[in-house]
Amino acid sequence: MHSPAPPASLLHALRRVMRPLVRLMLRKGVTYTYFSDMLKGIFVEIAATEFRLGDKAPSDSRISLITGVHRKDVRRLREAAPESDVHLPEALSLGAHLVSIWMSRPPFCEHPGRPLPLPRLASTGGECSFDALVAQASKDIRARVVLDEWLRLGIACLDEQDRVHLQTTAFVPQKGFDEKAAYFSHNVHDHACAAVHNLTTDARPFFERSVHYDTLSPASVETLRDAVAAEGMQALMNFNALAAKLEAGDRAAAVESPQRITIGLYFYTEPGAEPAPVGGEP
Repeated sequence: MHSPAPPASLLHALRRVMRPLVRLMLRKGVTYTYFSDMLKGIFVEIAATEFRLGDKAPSDSRISLITGVHRKDVRRLREAAPESDVHLPEALSLGAHLVSIWMSRPPFCEHPGRPLPLPRLASTGGECSFDALVAQASKDIRARVVLDEWLRLGIACLDEQDRVHLQTTAFVPQKGFDEKAAYFSHNVHDHACAAVHNLTTDARPFFERSVHYDTLSPASVETLRDAVAAEGMQALMNFNALAAKLEAGDRAAAVESPQRITIGLYFYTEPGAEPAPVGGEP
């Protein structure tokens, strides 16, 4: 018995989706051999957890049949330690939470979306200080530790009055490859999950829309880039304020089975094809 061939349109889409990932791997020294073995592990993991027959765990033979991975490799990979989950590392989650508080809650912001510069020490700024901000999220970590890390990552800066300024309106490190890689993992994973859900199920689709043009001048692209940076960020800040308000109510109500969400926005440009001539033959 042979499995039906996958749709040609899907294979074409997968080749295109993989190109930027392969580009990243080659730039960072990830060889085909290493990636191939890692990919085997992912095939085995997904088959073992999501392609069960009822409550019964699939056998090595069944996983081998489904995935095409040799049974000896299936056994080896199933015995290996599982990879960590897709959630952001604790330090980044704490940082994102602090940025959300800073941008949305008085006295740390002038109004939602307009964070204030904060005196570094509580002895100077009291309840409107960076010390007080960190205390809102954790009593177990010193504000100076957070600040030093944010200074390293380019998220915050200190002025001559010893006030802390937020350098970005979302917690996206400007420096630090490991931290950027964590957000790459989180954002691309969740975007791909939404797209796969929409492509493979009849359930209510996740919102996933984009606009695209292919004959814009560099000047027009810059105009659009600036508009996305301003208006797109404002939209995300509005969603952030709504999510923070809803989360506070949900925590007070002690809701069961809490869920996580990701709301994203992106902009990309690259050279396009030459536009077709207008008004007749070239």
